Amino acid sequence: MNKTIINRLLVNRNNNHLFKRTYSSVGNKIPRDPKYAVINSKDIDYFRSILKDPNQILTDKDDVDPFNCDWMKKFKGNSQLVVKPKTTEQVSKILSYCNEKKIAVVPQGGNTGLVGGSVPVHDEIILSLANMSKVESFDPITGVVTVQAGCILENIENYLVPLGYTVPIDLGAKGSCQIGGNASTNAGGIRLLRYGSLHGSILGVEAVLADGTVLDCLSTLRKDNTGYDLKQLFIGSEGTLGVITKLSFITPPKPTSVNVALFSCHSFDRVQQVLIRAKKQLGDILSAFEFMDRPCIDLVLKHQAGTREPFDDSTPFYVLMETSGFNEVHDGEKLSSFLESIMGDELIVDGSVATDSKNMTSFWKLRETITESLGKEGATYKYDLSLPIDQFYQLVAVMREKLDGKALVYGFGHVGDGNLHLNISTPNQSYSKDMLDMIEPFVYEYTSKHRGSISAEHGIGAMKSQHLHFSKSDPAIHLMKSIKHAMDPNNILNPYKVLPQ
Repeated sequence: MNKTIINRLLVNRNNNHLFKRTYSSVGNKIPRDPKYAVINSKDIDYFRSILKDPNQILTDKDDVDPFNCDWMKKFKGNSQLVVKPKTTEQVSKILSYCNEKKIAVVPQGGNTGLVGGSVPVHDEIILSLANMSKVESFDPITGVVTVQAGCILENIENYLVPLGYTVPIDLGAKGSCQIGGNASTNAGGIRLLRYGSLHGSILGVEAVLADGTVLDCLSTLRKDNTGYDLKQLFIGSEGTLGVITKLSFITPPKPTSVNVALFSCHSFDRVQQVLIRAKKQLGDILSAFEFMDRPCIDLVLKHQAGTREPFDDSTPFYVLMETSGFNEVHDGEKLSSFLESIMGDELIVDGSVATDSKNMTSFWKLRETITESLGKEGATYKYDLSLPIDQFYQLVAVMREKLDGKALVYGFGHVGDGNLHLNISTPNQSYSKDMLDMIEPFVYEYTSKHRGSISAEHGIGAMKSQHLHFSKSDPAIHLMKSIKHAMDPNNILNPYKVLPQ
């Protein structure tokens, strides 16, 4: 058996073709609720009276338009105003006024979401948290950091690394997404397998309710068993129950021993077997386990400079695995034993381990640039699903058969925690209702039939609000609506989102 660890450098190939897509506004489907006021000059004058800096208010169309659309150019609203508070007090005054005047508000972080949750459906004003971007405190003993909601995820990481810590979440959009938006959508990411979800990492939040009330639940305690855990209401509720302005969360020590491995497999069953073996043999040093099908690799090779075929022979499936720990010798021995095991039992066709940062970056590029590469093809219909492992890839095969060559189907995701990213691309085409009707509601029906979730980590937003019943029972939706009404009786916060109309 060949036990040699082979380091492969992925080098230059490029395709710069870009396709201009058209917007698909959910506003065409959901009528504007007439109870909401249309902003006027008096409203803008009031906001100017509390936001002293002229740059905190945007009214010019060219300035407002970037906030009106999502980054995939799939959803587009018609807001006439962006307010950019710098303090919790300013957020409170804005919401208190909007609640009184029945002005609808969309809280917006880095606007990197994929389900239309952070852009207006109609003319709601946009409340951007971008100016609230300070790291307020860090406790080096407990590893608890307290930050304002507008902090960019990568900036928090850059703050923590010199202190020997890291954020417990890692996303492809880390250079532009904001931690408040991550919390509001309960974003998952590639290391959820190691560190768990934000529901476990976040210790406290400060949030402003619809009527302007500032709710201080900004605890830094690991244990607080004093009744209802109110902070959890704001994690994953997508700004519909309140606007998160600050949060505290536990940060783990930054691993000092990291290895990244890339494997090729003949079947998805083999991918599953490698995952089982990894969990058993690698244990707590297993930090990521991602899969990509062959069409994903072809897509990245087509569009990303600095990439090439990872192995001599093409296979249907690829696994990207990461280990991270604190003892290089110990971790290396575990990894070597694991590699011998999966190679000896022929669970993989080929494999390579990167032990330096350059090769690790090259390996991760194959996974992390799939979404960007899809954006260069044309319209992409993205589905973020949780499915039982035995049905995980079956849906991809079913969709390919159903669409019968009318679109390209890609499957990738966080197989370690059961999260499939199903992407359907129509190269050089715009978003089409005919194509959407071929995909939906079938993809949700399939997921529901197999007791999966229609949203694993992206949220519901405007895209899936009318499909919530595929994952939530009628009593559950009724209770969610009751909570919403209790906390936001005028429904001014992020209307038309999450809950079915």
